[in-house]
Parts: sequence; structure tokens; C-alpha cells
Amino acid sequence: MITFITGKKGSGKTKKLIERANAAVAASKGNVVVIEKGLKLTYDVDHAARLVDIEAYGIKGADALFGFVSGICAGNYDVTDILVDSTLKIIGPDLQQLVPFAEKMSALAAMANTNITFLISADNSEIPEEVCKFANEV
Repeated sequence: MITFITGKKGSGKTKKLIERANAAVAASKGNVVVIEKGLKLTYDVDHAARLVDIEAYGIKGADALFGFVSGICAGNYDVTDILVDSTLKIIGPDLQQLVPFAEKMSALAAMANTNITFLISADNSEIPEEVCKFANEV
């Protein structure tokens, strides 16, 4: 299952991601991965979660992020949750690209039996209609 947590900058998306990551660590019998742009969550997310600085791998664009997340799922079948902060900073600001991205990610999440959460800095009203079924506004 995939989820988009949406809201404007400063609306509490990152706080919600931290809460979800820590809850996932407490409940998971597998691994929790938090992908972020930079290392700003180091002290907020439980140390049992694997923090990944996406900038260290040069990932830019929707296809690159999809491949990166696919590699995480393929490399470790015990990953139960993946949470991605700053999604639009990674894939780019064009909200229309969320449509094919969401479809591919949804299929990957189902195949890998992994919960994947993305933070999107935009209101639900700005999100393409096809993606709204995955969106939870803060």
C-alpha cells in the first residue's frame, strides 16, 4: 500500500512522518527505511530505522526514485515500511508526474508487501485526481 501525506510547507508533514516511522519501528517484525534529502531526521527517528540520505546516491527524478525504492525492496525482503520525505524535491515539482509514479509504486508496494509513504508539499486540491485516492492531507 502507498500513501501520500500532503500539505503545504509547515503543515506538519514531517512530524507525521516521524510519528509513522517510530510507530512502524515499534510494530514491525522487519525493517523500516526512511529516505530523506539531507540528514535532518537523525535525532527524531528511532535508531532502529535505517535512515538513507538520497543525496548521497545522486537520485533525481521519478524513475530514479522508483528504481532506488525497488532496489531496497529487492535487496531485503524484510522491509515492511519505507517512508520518503521531500518527495517533490527528489522527483521534481511537476505534480502530473505523480500519476504514473503512484501507479508504479502501488504495484511495487503490493508485490513487495511493503507500506510506502511519501510526503508531498502540496494541498490535496493541487494533486492530480488520479492520485487523490492515495492522499491524506495533514
